[in-house]
Amino acid sequence: MRLTPTQMAWRAAQDITDGAYVNLGIGLPEMVAKFQPPGRKAIFHTENGILGFGEAPEAGLEDWDLINAGKKAVTIKPGTAFFHHADSFAMVRGGHLDVAILGAYEVAETGDLANWSTGPKGVPAVGGAMDLVHGAKRVAVITDHVTKDGQPKLLRRCTLPLTGVGCVTRVYSSLAVIDIEGGQFVLREKLPGLSLDALQAVTGAALHVQGAVADLIVPEL
Repeated sequence: MRLTPTQMAWRAAQDITDGAYVNLGIGLPEMVAKFQPPGRKAIFHTENGILGFGEAPEAGLEDWDLINAGKKAVTIKPGTAFFHHADSFAMVRGGHLDVAILGAYEVAETGDLANWSTGPKGVPAVGGAMDLVHGAKRVAVITDHVTKDGQPKLLRRCTLPLTGVGCVTRVYSSLAVIDIEGGQFVLREKLPGLSLDALQAVTGAALHVQGAVADLIVPEL
């Protein structure tokens, strides 16, 4: 009983406002761009120097000079802008992004984020996420609620090297939507049929409830 990556991406997309400047992290967060709600149009930014690019091209029609930070092919559309890598990070550090949506290994109840690791199978460096988590006005995370071996990814304190401190405000997990407020996990939505006790059992810090908890309803994707 859990959402697929596509369904998690769909849910995160529903909270992006019309006209928002958005950076999507490499991997699962990139899928958010496919699910903009009708009547809303985000402006997507990528660290390697493109603003306002379009959807992925059809297979076989890629122009590999047009890629995002995850080396995925993108398309251009009227108004797309290209600029130097340094200018791209000046936009990030200058507070010009409304939202950054990133993946995570661990998220702490304090809003700390760990989305890189060390060792032979780790991501080799923290990368641009370090700038994004403190430059964007809002930082959200998309992640499975637990690791592949069933251990919680939402914790009292992160155990891996930190990407940022106190930066995450919302988590879209495979089981729930959780806000981080006042150093606590505040449960907003959970899968229908999943009890609070069952959700708490796979969460490494206390879940707090403020008012009604909505059902996490997503389409079949």
